[in-house]
Amino acid sequence: MAAFSKSIPHGCYEIGHTWSTSCTVSAFQVTVGAFQESLKIYAPLYIIAAILRRRKLDYYIHKLLPEILRSTSFLTANGGLYIMFFCILRKLLGKFYIWSPGFGAALPASYLAILIERKSRRGLLTIYMANLATESIFRMAVTRGLITPVKHGEVLLFCFTAALYMFFFRCKDGLKGFAFSALKFIVGKEEIPTHPILAEPRNISVPSSQTTEHQAIEDPNKKTKKSLLALTRQLVDRICKHGPRHRCCKHYEDNCISYCIKGFIRMFSVGYLIQCCLRIPSALRHLFTKPSRLLSALYNKENFQLGAFLGSFVSIYKAMYFKGIEAGKCPYVAHADTVIYAISTAICFQAAVMEVQNLRPSYWKFLLRLTKGRFALMNRRALDVFGTQASRDFKGFIPRLDPRYTVVTPELDIHS
Repeated sequence: MAAFSKSIPHGCYEIGHTWSTSCTVSAFQVTVGAFQESLKIYAPLYIIAAILRRRKLDYYIHKLLPEILRSTSFLTANGGLYIMFFCILRKLLGKFYIWSPGFGAALPASYLAILIERKSRRGLLTIYMANLATESIFRMAVTRGLITPVKHGEVLLFCFTAALYMFFFRCKDGLKGFAFSALKFIVGKEEIPTHPILAEPRNISVPSSQTTEHQAIEDPNKKTKKSLLALTRQLVDRICKHGPRHRCCKHYEDNCISYCIKGFIRMFSVGYLIQCCLRIPSALRHLFTKPSRLLSALYNKENFQLGAFLGSFVSIYKAMYFKGIEAGKCPYVAHADTVIYAISTAICFQAAVMEVQNLRPSYWKFLLRLTKGRFALMNRRALDVFGTQASRDFKGFIPRLDPRYTVVTPELDIHS
């Protein structure tokens, strides 16, 4: 508890916006940089989503640009408002506490920012940030020796949440809204619980390999015209013996193996394209000076990891919450998604300021990109007094400060 009462008298220039003495100029610079990066992020994402959903021309003409700008404004506000509340909170408190530069400034900024975003997207953003916040809290607890990590615990968590998610999905009216639509897109509409299920196993009449070969002999011209996909499917048909199909198998046209393979290829392609689109915009800037960067963006190993797919399953907790509301076991909280998003984002910002070693590296890179690298220019050396090792990963960096605008005599940069 002593750490929470401890404070430092430094000003917001000395701790936060060390690159500029003006609070207004700093907030403007962060806002402009955040807008530029947010536009680069959301423009390709919305375009790809529109293509995958087969949107009509009317959507591209009237709705695409407003939706891009709205999401861009949300993310821009999240960055710009943070630095504004950072300075406001310092002026109100007169000093910095362990919670004020991170959690305190990010909480109101995140709450106001999420109100700009469309309601249909708030749930997804809340799920993602709640996942990050939970992971950060877990890492903080491990660092402090409060929790002993379990080997492969994340794998066990994934299996458990995935099983619950699919259980609710296969139940009638088990999932609704975004959770249902997202899972239907991932696993396929064939798995929708309202799809008719036959009470008895059914036989699917599929041409045997002998029939297929006989037809190929009778018409050799057709054999040469077979595509690679047709040959692959013929091979799969030979491997998988067709027989009575279980009543739970609702994929009528394909056998079980080809059905699984097609589902894997579809979602692998979607995940790969999303990862590529996040990397390609930054690589295009160096297209002529360093063309190899474009290839590395296409073949980066992280494109194949699909970590976002794993993280999305954490949303099972929010699915379960609404089922609890329906059963009368959990209280209904108005605007719960905005509150959870604000708190989760504030927790992540607290980690980014005070103990970046406990923040997911990909999210730290995202914050650096959003702020044009300014998040790394904070005077974390002065924050070490709170005992969180704030400057541990910054190699003793000390910003060069103008002593005319400082409360505490600035230290010298050991690398200058």
